[in-house]
Amino acid sequence: MSGLYDEMSASKIMREIFSDRAQVQGMLDFEAALARAEADAGVIPQEAATPIAAQCRAKRFDLERLAQEGAQTGNIAVPLVAALVDLVARNDPAASRFVNFGATSQDAVDTGLVLQLQKALDSFDADLGRLCEVLAELVRRHRRTVLLGRLWLQPTVPVTFGFKAAGWLSALVRDRERLRALRARTLVVQFGGAGGTLAPLGSKGLEVAMHLAQGLKLGLPDVPWHAARDRIAEVGAAIGLVAGSLGKMARDISLMTQAEVAEASEHIAPGRGTASNGLHKRNPIGVGAILAVAARVPGLVGTLFSAMPQEHERGLGGWQAEWDSLPEICLLTSGALARAIEVVQALEVDPTRMRANIDATGGVILGEVVALALVRHLGSPQAHAIVERACRQAVDTKTSLRDVLETERDVTNKLTFAELDELCDPGEHLGLAEAFGERVLAEHARIAGNGQH
Repeated sequence: MSGLYDEMSASKIMREIFSDRAQVQGMLDFEAALARAEADAGVIPQEAATPIAAQCRAKRFDLERLAQEGAQTGNIAVPLVAALVDLVARNDPAASRFVNFGATSQDAVDTGLVLQLQKALDSFDADLGRLCEVLAELVRRHRRTVLLGRLWLQPTVPVTFGFKAAGWLSALVRDRERLRALRARTLVVQFGGAGGTLAPLGSKGLEVAMHLAQGLKLGLPDVPWHAARDRIAEVGAAIGLVAGSLGKMARDISLMTQAEVAEASEHIAPGRGTASNGLHKRNPIGVGAILAVAARVPGLVGTLFSAMPQEHERGLGGWQAEWDSLPEICLLTSGALARAIEVVQALEVDPTRMRANIDATGGVILGEVVALALVRHLGSPQAHAIVERACRQAVDTKTSLRDVLETERDVTNKLTFAELDELCDPGEHLGLAEAFGERVLAEHARIAGNGQH
């Protein structure tokens, strides 16, 4: 990811979580916790744990050198452990013998990643909570703001803007709940040693693993997962669903901001949305950034799934394919979330234009409503034939369906003018739009009130 686009592509906190230094610190946190766990289990001398943990500070390591040496060893955990041994040996040569004792490089890399994911999921939960609350306010404010429904990009029966926003909110509430639910399955330590059996630790292996998990505040899996990558794929897929939900919302808003539609627009601020040409334009840059993420993330999620069939006890190539893919999914989606909060918080909604767009249809979108009313008097074939003819006439003559129906004797013999007025009023035919919105608001409140875990 180019540094020039960092501000546009990822949130600040997610860039910190997945920075090079944070990645190294995650592995060092594993090493420090491992030393304490092994000391508590009596595997290594108690006095060896403190000197090892004292050197587990990322700022003490040369990241550029680790990168160069990692290119030769296949991952940075190998040179990192070697550098840690050297640091510990300077102060306590005896303790240095127990650095990474019984573990393997993948244990450090995977557990370090899980620690990063733990923070990433916390950040996603907080940002999803903020976005959901802003969307909930849109649902409340526009519960009866009539809006033209659209089917295959063509006009259909009226809905409300609150109903549309409730659809966005509902998906994001499910995303938030989904990310919470996977924590127990995915935020677990990786600790198996070279072959996954912890053979070097003998009968103490499981005890050390339990102490390690407790020390890092992570779960303990039933078996090391070196080559079983469903947890990584699940996290990536769930975050990918967030990106997709944001993309759906952004697509709708982008269509509503078109000048010909003009039902909503991103907030104008100095320099925001300006163009190199066309000074009249208000470019929807926020939704554009979200849509770019929604286009990129599915391919990265696909990489995680493609990497799942790994060989035997330790994979070759598939594991390495995850290293950049999962962090990038997190980074990109965090940026889309940040943009979404900005867009929705300041979204300018135009109810007058929404009603004007409905009126521009001449009321033909309510033809089915009128037909159903006539069916009670005339039967289905005749009622539909009359209304279909009236709709064509309204379109051809650029008049309203209500005015055409008033001239139809078969209609006025069965329906009063007052009944026609009600049948042709979009605000009278919103179905359960408001009720569905209330159901979504209740679900949002339930999830928000349940706490993070």
